Amino acid sequence: MRRALPYAVSATLVAGAALGLAPAAHAESTSTSTSTGSIRFVDIAGDGGTVLKANVATPAGAAGDRRFPVIVLPTSWGMPQVEYLAQAQQLADSGYVVVSYNSRGFWQSGGQIETAGPRDVADASLVIDWALAHTPADPERVGMAGVSYGAGISLLAAAHDKRVKAVAALSGWADLIDSIYSGRTQHLQAAALLGGAGCLTGRPGPELQQVLGDFLSSNLDKEDEMIAWGRKRSAATHLDALNTNRPAIMLGNAWGDSIFPPNQFASFYEKLAGPKRLEFRPGDHATAEATGLLGLPNDTWTSAHRWFDHYLKGVDNGVDREQPVRLKPRSDAGYEGYPDWASVNAHRTTIPLGGSEHLWANVDSGADGGVIMLSSLLDQFLQAPPTASIPLLPRAFAGVWQTERYDTAQRVRGTARLHTTVTPTAESGTFVAYLYDVGPLGIGKLVTHAPYTFHGKEPGRPFGVDLDLFSTAYDVPAGHRLAVVVDTVDPLYIEHNPTGAQLTFSSPAADPSYVSVPLRTE
Repeated sequence: MRRALPYAVSATLVAGAALGLAPAAHAESTSTSTSTGSIRFVDIAGDGGTVLKANVATPAGAAGDRRFPVIVLPTSWGMPQVEYLAQAQQLADSGYVVVSYNSRGFWQSGGQIETAGPRDVADASLVIDWALAHTPADPERVGMAGVSYGAGISLLAAAHDKRVKAVAALSGWADLIDSIYSGRTQHLQAAALLGGAGCLTGRPGPELQQVLGDFLSSNLDKEDEMIAWGRKRSAATHLDALNTNRPAIMLGNAWGDSIFPPNQFASFYEKLAGPKRLEFRPGDHATAEATGLLGLPNDTWTSAHRWFDHYLKGVDNGVDREQPVRLKPRSDAGYEGYPDWASVNAHRTTIPLGGSEHLWANVDSGADGGVIMLSSLLDQFLQAPPTASIPLLPRAFAGVWQTERYDTAQRVRGTARLHTTVTPTAESGTFVAYLYDVGPLGIGKLVTHAPYTFHGKEPGRPFGVDLDLFSTAYDVPAGHRLAVVVDTVDPLYIEHNPTGAQLTFSSPAADPSYVSVPLRTE
């Protein structure tokens, strides 16, 4: 039976870490005993001898020559080394050695923040080396897991270290560029949040400072360098190595993740060749896993435990025979299973975007993607996504197309796609496309959206745009309709519309504009 870390221990460790006084601060190795096992706080030498603050949980009665599967947990961005203590204890109780370490550059670990660079990948392998040398860890049964930053490092480590046999990557990224620069649009609030948290809790290296500065200042002269920096830190770039090593990979994310949107995980999942599983749930960045970090019952962590039990311990728990794609809609509905991601998007309906919409740029119409972290949290717990009054959106600044009311509920599942023709009055510009569920009173609830930015276009010359909106699972009630809205300003993103710029969205007879919406029909 899994249990929470005793509250007094958990609260003391978390409070100490928040004050910069985590137990590993002044000692090479200290330990805390529990009724079923032990937790040690240790220093581990990372790449170049950099000290990584870590903690180790071992099963009760671990002695002699017996070996146990080992799971390595790199911490999330900005989180102290005690982040996973509750999960580590639960895993140790069920027969795992668990080593959690503070990623370099954060809190009391040494070095500078490398943002999942080569030194972070080397650190992960050295932590595995340490675990095999200093704990009863089995070298044939090595797993890695993490939330957010820890997820990204775990995937990269599995591509570079053949010893990693199983991974649970939760609320992470496979493609860093497609996460915070999708549609070639800077995700302003996401980048600012990550940059601010890094400065508060760690020591950003010069490369990160330069890249973040260029990104937020829209230094397009450095765009190729920024993209190359991000590609190096993306597991998708190392797909061949992963498919050669064939670790069993579980990917979990939230529909409303405002830092690492779900599309990039889904695309990456389809290209993996080894054992794999994809899970999407309501929520925002890392909110689907949060209660599990406190030791409370949690669907995401339960799945991760089952994944490791099968692929590291050989338990016949059926996880390998279940539908590998599991989706929980943003409603009260239960989980749905699919054989692959393509099956999620198999059935589609088309919303025609007829006529022509002429917009003045630089003005927020009132259609927005919400506020990072807050909006998707409200949707997760209260089913209250961002809203807009569709009839009141100013048509000078927003283009609007609506369907007729649906006689039956429409279960949107997967990735909606926009195809349209845009004519700009300037060579650069940005627009954001939204899909709304519109009720009888005209109030639209946001289903999904995505930004798009262009540069180097000839003013007055139309060009085609194909844009994937962020993947989702949303039930539109009977009697409601869907609305497509485009405007040019959203506080989530940096926009590139020159002052006085205008955009025209048209639907030529030879190439009609539309939004293709995936629906679950069974």
